[in-house]
Amino acid sequence: MANYLVTGIAGFIGSAVARALLRQGHQVTGVDNLTTGYRDNVPAGAAFIKADCQDAALYDTVLPRTPFDAIFHIAGQSSGEVSFDDPAYDLRTNTESTLHLLRFARRTGCTRLIYASTMSVYGCQPDEPVHETAPAAPLSFYGVGKLASEHYLRLHEQFGIRSTALRLFNVYGHGQNMDNMRQGMVSIFMAMMLRNGHIHVKGSPERYRDFVHIDDVVRAFLLCLGQQRSHGEVINIAGSGRVTVGQLVEELRALHPAPVTVEFSGCTAGDMHGIHADKDKARTVLGYTPQVSLRQGLEDMYRRTAPLLTRHHGAENAS
Repeated sequence: MANYLVTGIAGFIGSAVARALLRQGHQVTGVDNLTTGYRDNVPAGAAFIKADCQDAALYDTVLPRTPFDAIFHIAGQSSGEVSFDDPAYDLRTNTESTLHLLRFARRTGCTRLIYASTMSVYGCQPDEPVHETAPAAPLSFYGVGKLASEHYLRLHEQFGIRSTALRLFNVYGHGQNMDNMRQGMVSIFMAMMLRNGHIHVKGSPERYRDFVHIDDVVRAFLLCLGQQRSHGEVINIAGSGRVTVGQLVEELRALHPAPVTVEFSGCTAGDMHGIHADKDKARTVLGYTPQVSLRQGLEDMYRRTAPLLTRHHGAENAS
């Protein structure tokens, strides 16, 4: 049995990783400020601390001094669009938090940190599928902060911190925040469809993404624990390959028995036209290949989300 720290434990990805660790019989301590996560997401059996990961006091007075076997740093502001609202806050939550965690790891003797980075570090790329060696040119403050954290991880190798940064592509699946309409393309479109029978897409239907199911993402995080070859690496974690926004919308409409109207208008600050991943490094270093197809993932998400969302929406209309 190992002892792990999971930041962002009340969020979509952090809670899923924590549940998987607990199922394996490990001890889990979680930190979350509940800005976008929910207390109910924290899995039973995990010790929970409500705090900001960018708050130095957390590491000085709150977290236990017993070394964790590894730290999963998943907390942070996770929307490129939102990062334009308050770039300084984005920097604190996504980059300053990483520095504090690295300092904490050094002080307590924890030598392993697994970081949730993002495909947003790439920006626009002339060659695809994009490989980890491609020069990074992020288009949002969010991407800049995540890339800076990757560099801080690299610098701390000299202090004995063995890190892995997983560049997550478009993560989706059951448990995603269906109330956050500024982060998560699949959840945003599905929530619009279920609540209003209408999907408003900001931008062209020809834009494209690489969608990866939450179950595959969790598996990638856990694979890092047993793969020494992943130390010091940045690794793409992706799933579907190139899928256009128009294709995604049609896949969603096909799941819904009622008519769904679609509008394409407007744009999103810092958005990229399209990107999809080269997955060779994930396969060779981690032994990772995606197991959940886009259709399977969307069907499962719809089946588990639609009754909850439509019931809640109906109650709102009746009140």
